[in-house]
Amino acid sequence: MAFKILGISGSLRSASSNTSLLRACAAIAPADMVFSIYDGLDKLPYFSPELDTEQSTAPLTVADLRQQVQAADAVVFSTPEYAFGIPGVLKNALDWLVSSGEFTHKPTVVISASPLATGGEKAHASLVQTLTVMTADIREEYKLIIPVIRTKINPEGILTDAVLEKTLRTLISDLAAAKSASEDQH
Repeated sequence: MAFKILGISGSLRSASSNTSLLRACAAIAPADMVFSIYDGLDKLPYFSPELDTEQSTAPLTVADLRQQVQAADAVVFSTPEYAFGIPGVLKNALDWLVSSGEFTHKPTVVISASPLATGGEKAHASLVQTLTVMTADIREEYKLIIPVIRTKINPEGILTDAVLEKTLRTLISDLAAAKSASEDQH
């Protein structure tokens, strides 16, 4: 069975460097992997616990997000930094996932990429903290901060930095290896 990775970009911009990074990851993923990119952040309603109770069913867009995360063997986030934090649309999506348990021990990569020299480190820290509370499996080697991203990927979304490409290939391979090792132990 193919190893499934779900990519989630924190940006809604069509020309987003972070979304382009996820597309680049999909392009370099080994043939025995399925790397899909979630595209419904802008369709999720504002989080409200009253829309998701034992008496009411979660909205369809929320159920779809949960199903995609549940079906994935691993998740790769790539996010920009807005005002020293993660974009509101990404935080909203995470709020819908907090109590439903899809991230429990799920191998999760956290990437922040920015045109600035800081690489979006504050958004990165915030996203890692939130996902840690949600019990995602975020190993140290699954964390990547990419400064001055526009020098590493071109406007067409093609990686132009060999070191970054190698790093992303290693990240993707490590996810699959970690999942295999975990299954061998059980």
